[in-house]
Amino acid sequence: MSMQFDDRKCLVERPASASSADLIEWHGIDWARVTRNVRNLQIRIAKATKERNWRKVKALQRFLTRSFSGKALAVRRVTENRGHKTPGVDNVVWSTPVSKARGITQLTRRGYQPLPLRRVYIPKSNGKLRPLGIPTMKDRAMQALYLLALEPVSETLADPNSYGFRPTAARRTRSNSAERHCRSGRVQCGFWRRTSKAVSTTSATRGYSITFLWIERCSGSG
Repeated sequence: MSMQFDDRKCLVERPASASSADLIEWHGIDWARVTRNVRNLQIRIAKATKERNWRKVKALQRFLTRSFSGKALAVRRVTENRGHKTPGVDNVVWSTPVSKARGITQLTRRGYQPLPLRRVYIPKSNGKLRPLGIPTMKDRAMQALYLLALEPVSETLADPNSYGFRPTAARRTRSNSAERHCRSGRVQCGFWRRTSKAVSTTSATRGYSITFLWIERCSGSG
């Protein structure tokens, strides 16, 4: 019998002698619906944040982190990224549909205790080693789940001219912002052409750091 889930933390159909993990068919999940449910909740959280209705924000965040859609999307993200084959200290990876379905049912706050990070060292270009801490799959999924609920608040309240680690801030947006600043009359003529050339020859983060450093110097605000 095919089982279906809703976002009220309950099963639409549930035989008495089966666990929740046994009822979930990973490849049978409607991912378009899951993504749509999470997106709608995030929009409502962002709207409540703009209205400074913190009681509603907290309620919606609580609903999202307990919903099937939120948990399923969190598990999908950590099992399909670049490090999905790297285990933590428990040496467990969610590589099969059964283990992924079981992972959805494990994302509960009650009794949750994160495990220590597994320390590994990766080589750097200069020959040295960089330490890296790797969480377990469950801890990564819990982080991804709560990020779904926290991100609408942080993105709504963030400075519109801040682009560090912003998922919705594209490179073109950063470039346009710098260009508007350069053309506001406080920067010397021809400065934007030199800045654009410098940005195009460096990495995104380093390039835009150079850009705004030059803007600060040329505008006399530094």
